[in-house]
Amino acid sequence: MAQLTPIKLRIDERFPVDKALRKFKRLCESYGVVKEYKRRQEHKKPSLKTREKEEAALKRRRKAIMKVSKSSRI
Repeated sequence: MAQLTPIKLRIDERFPVDKALRKFKRLCESYGVVKEYKRRQEHKKPSLKTREKEEAALKRRRKAIMKVSKSSRI
């Protein structure tokens, strides 16, 4: 989960601050920092995690079935 390499952002002194911030945010997102932060915000009981995982799997299955049924109508 945790990255061992730090996030490095090399910018020039002429580089605008707002663009540097946006670039940094994108890097954090790609490294999974934001996702990990949100995951650690609150503790979830194992039973709740399992239930959410099963519901997500059911949602994916339903979506796949709908996709197949829509393509077969043509």
